[in-house]
Amino acid sequence: MWISGVLPPDAPDPRIERAEMVRALPFAIYGLVSQPSLEDLDSIGLAFVGGFERSTQTAVSVTYTLWRNPDDHDDPANLAELDEITRESLDRDPPWPRPRWLIEQAELMRYPMLWEAVRTTWTADAQEYQSLPNQLVQHVNYILMNRFRAELGIPDGPPSGPPGDEPWHTRLSAVNPRARLEVDGHQVDAVEIDTDPFVYGIGAQLSPEIVVTVVIPRADLPLIRLALATREQGGIAGSA
Repeated sequence: MWISGVLPPDAPDPRIERAEMVRALPFAIYGLVSQPSLEDLDSIGLAFVGGFERSTQTAVSVTYTLWRNPDDHDDPANLAELDEITRESLDRDPPWPRPRWLIEQAELMRYPMLWEAVRTTWTADAQEYQSLPNQLVQHVNYILMNRFRAELGIPDGPPSGPPGDEPWHTRLSAVNPRARLEVDGHQVDAVEIDTDPFVYGIGAQLSPEIVVTVVIPRADLPLIRLALATREQGGIAGSA
């Protein structure tokens, strides 16, 4: 979550409205099963085709805080690798009051995240949108483009070529159609991408309308139990 400008101290937490929108959706949202190394603080991403009221495709993504040492949150091993400018900005308090939720969100930037790790995609008409392998490829490339720009040598700004034309893009040929994924305690058929050096991706078609995809940085895989469960749509942590 990135917030710019100066907000008054009583500015509402935008996660509350987002959580209400998610609760109003006519389908279940999936996330990683509860585990000590992950913290779900209701950091949700929403994308609609056709707008919220008349969406023909809706994608809901869940971001997690990652704890490398979940038994001791004060362990320096839990801290993210930040550049000097970012670290200094987090250490410096601005000369104006800020909402409590914004202070908390800024503090969480000190720790690594699994950014938009799990994506649930619903389509009104499955025939109109892309298949599970295509959606997994898109999710993998989205994470690569936004989280591994330096490693991949991606310049700032929008892509210079047509979609799928960048040399670092994962392509459909990388999809293994014979994988398995645990969802709500049951093993289901899945497809995976296990060829990229930076991320691992897996996804499953749970119904004609529902696809779930997961993309995890390879460096974090040993810390994570890669299993999904229907996500409880509760309130915002720390909200009234």
